[in-house]
Amino acid sequence: MNAPMEQLVLAVLTLISLVLTVQAAHALYLMIYTWDQPEADARARVPDQRATPELSFTAILPARHEEAVIQHTIARAASADYPPHLVQILVVCSADDVGTIEQARAQVNALRAAGRSNVDVIVFDDGPINKPHGLNTALRHATSEIVAIFDAEDEVEPQLFDIVNTIMLSDDVSVVQAGVQLMNFDSNWYSTFNVLEYFFWFRSRLHYHAKNGAITLGGNTVFFKKELIERLGGWDETNLTEDADIGLRVSSMGEKVRVVYDDRYVTKEETPPTLQSFIKQRTRWCQGFMQTLGKGTWKLMPNRRQRFLAWYTLAFPHVQAMLGFYLPVALLSAFVLSVPVPVAMLSWLPVLLLGAHFVMSVVGLYEFTGAHGLKAGPGTVVKMAITWFPYQMVLSYAAGRALYRQLKGATNWEKTAHVGAHRTEAPELTNVG
Repeated sequence: MNAPMEQLVLAVLTLISLVLTVQAAHALYLMIYTWDQPEADARARVPDQRATPELSFTAILPARHEEAVIQHTIARAASADYPPHLVQILVVCSADDVGTIEQARAQVNALRAAGRSNVDVIVFDDGPINKPHGLNTALRHATSEIVAIFDAEDEVEPQLFDIVNTIMLSDDVSVVQAGVQLMNFDSNWYSTFNVLEYFFWFRSRLHYHAKNGAITLGGNTVFFKKELIERLGGWDETNLTEDADIGLRVSSMGEKVRVVYDDRYVTKEETPPTLQSFIKQRTRWCQGFMQTLGKGTWKLMPNRRQRFLAWYTLAFPHVQAMLGFYLPVALLSAFVLSVPVPVAMLSWLPVLLLGAHFVMSVVGLYEFTGAHGLKAGPGTVVKMAITWFPYQMVLSYAAGRALYRQLKGATNWEKTAHVGAHRTEAPELTNVG
């Protein structure tokens, strides 16, 4: 290799190492943010004292091909520890989803037989057939002050409405994002890392975004004042991550978002049951971030810090796609390139930080399992060590696939299957008539 080319390679290697070091250090900080910031940790906690039920809630459950789980979800939501006359539950389906509609209506009939008339099935026969269109359709039927979003497989915590009622009355906020947690950490080789992503995202990172006024909201267990959603014009029906988009639109209006996380009151979900469905889900998320980045909502943030944080968050799938090419090259170059000692030491900094990420993930694993009465043994840690690199490559592949779909103009909604791997026993329906 001639001298100019060698200098160019060293410069590129140094630049990439610096960028990855900064990015990895920032990501590590976000993982431990609430543990490091006592004020953030205190604000994340659920209030011990509860206010008298006052606010009314419309819980929207968008469902598509969810025959296996929808009845349990409806029953769980309907058994909430909150006055039934203050809760409206709307299950929304496309007219062609006959199986889910039948299962939902059967559960609604069972609830009505038990004296509960606050659950309805909303059916739409227009397009597009996706979650944000279902949400907008259901919004027109919502009669309550607060609109809550849940997914069709959610294990809704019975005290959640009571908790949000207390927070919204005491804090005077228009949006509350409560915790969501995947539960089946030992179902397959990728489920542990997927569970821990949710754990650190809702337990720590979202609190940082809320504090700094640039938050991509979660897709469920989020509560909005109805008048705010109506002012925003509803959800963007062209966006594959309508939750991230509406979160940034809320932030651009200067609205404060309260994020709460308590292991006792999280909404429980499951990791996708197959690697193919996991890749499709992650592809949709990455492409939705790319869509939102291109849409430019981040440019409307009030100040430069918020704009950068929003841009950085939305742009990360592009970085993740490139990492899929960089990581194998970096490993190969470690064996075939001879570089000066300072460059070699600098190139190892991202590796050391990735090691710190892994250690923090193991700590998070034991905190998560301990909080939920689960057990993780040394074998789980060994599995994590073996599957760490393959998991990163799967994430990079999904991001690359999202980029390809985005460039090709493919925006169809790839459905994630649910099998109820996180379920507890279904609640009994008692007669309240």
